[in-house]
Amino acid sequence: MEINNESQFDQFEKKIIRRKLLPIWMKIFCWIFMFMGVMAILSLLYGAFGNQADLSFYGLQTTRPISVIGICIVAIMVFKAFTAYSLWFEKDNAIILSKIDSLAGIFICIISMFLMPFIIEDSIFSIRLEILFLIPYYMKISKIEYEWDNLESL
Repeated sequence: MEINNESQFDQFEKKIIRRKLLPIWMKIFCWIFMFMGVMAILSLLYGAFGNQADLSFYGLQTTRPISVIGICIVAIMVFKAFTAYSLWFEKDNAIILSKIDSLAGIFICIISMFLMPFIIEDSIFSIRLEILFLIPYYMKISKIEYEWDNLESL
């Protein structure tokens, strides 16, 4: 029989090691996106009763939460919230989710900048500043990936 000599405090210290790999700006965005995910779900419920809500993300925008664009925006926000949750609570899948999140965000921004003006009437070309955050986000996640994957978590 193996005896575990670790105290509860030792286990807690192991748990927060991965979070220490995240820079402060990423920790702040984790909380922002977790909040946005909750608000996105609430706006979807609000829209289910026939109400309108302004939704906009990555260049996609609508006032109708129950529409193709509205559901896409809510899905993006919920995915970002799940990714932020995974990073904050140091889940094993957090790095792969973050990479998917950042690459999908870059792809959606590029589509909304270059393709949407030709598809949607009254749409104008706009530069999406989100890319300025998504590229360093991807680079930082790639940089900490090896260490994240090789640290022990609870």
